[in-house]
Amino acid sequence: MYQIGLFSKINHITTKTLRHYDEIGLLKPDHVDYLTGYRYYTTEQLPRLHQILALKQLGLSLNEIKKVIENPVSIEVFLQLKERELTVELEKGTQRLNEVKTWINHVKGENSMNYSPIIKELPKVIVASMRTTVPSYDTYFDVVPQMGEEMKRQGAVCRDNPAYCFTIYHDGEYKEENIDVEVCESVKKACEDSEMVRYKTMDDIRTAACVLHKGPYKTIRDAYSFLFTWIKDNNYEIDGNPRESYIDGIWNKESENDWLTELQVPVRKK
Repeated sequence: MYQIGLFSKINHITTKTLRHYDEIGLLKPDHVDYLTGYRYYTTEQLPRLHQILALKQLGLSLNEIKKVIENPVSIEVFLQLKERELTVELEKGTQRLNEVKTWINHVKGENSMNYSPIIKELPKVIVASMRTTVPSYDTYFDVVPQMGEEMKRQGAVCRDNPAYCFTIYHDGEYKEENIDVEVCESVKKACEDSEMVRYKTMDDIRTAACVLHKGPYKTIRDAYSFLFTWIKDNNYEIDGNPRESYIDGIWNKESENDWLTELQVPVRKK
């Protein structure tokens, strides 16, 4: 039989920890001297202590360890759950590592980019929608004003808190001509459809890879090239059609070099 001090030294565990195990009923001493209050342990308690320490090293909490020891049948279930938890942590760690590597390359100048990719959720919105095929990016300046006039005739009220105007590319990739687009403007409520403009609710997108592109639309291909490469390198796959969200543009900036567009690509983990 060992006093608590000697038992702690033998097992490389503090007396404070042993007292805590006693208090929570995880490992009670074999005997407590009712006069001195000294705790005493026996060699027969070593297997239980080793089991506690082994399970703790696996990452189980003390409450989980107590349940496992009190019901040995449940140990397989707990370990399977812990395996899943560690797998998720490993995947997250791998993802962070890939992102760090991407940033290292950026800092070293190995990637010609001025982009800082993020993963975020896109909100559920009611939109005025106009789908059409445009010859090129330049024709947007003809198409979008026409849509605005039609929405005005319908009595549509755009949402402005925050505003969300975006284009969906139904080709699924960047194209420079004959582009199948759906121009969307978030509104406070739906109006009656017309042949040109229709109204619908678009569900939220839980995971989208996004980058900001500053400058004219003619150079936006660089942002697409970077973002698609980033998605692949960071173990994502595309899960929907790309969007362009227009933050600043010809309507509020004098120079096209100040235009600001966010590319938004729905993704999912592989």
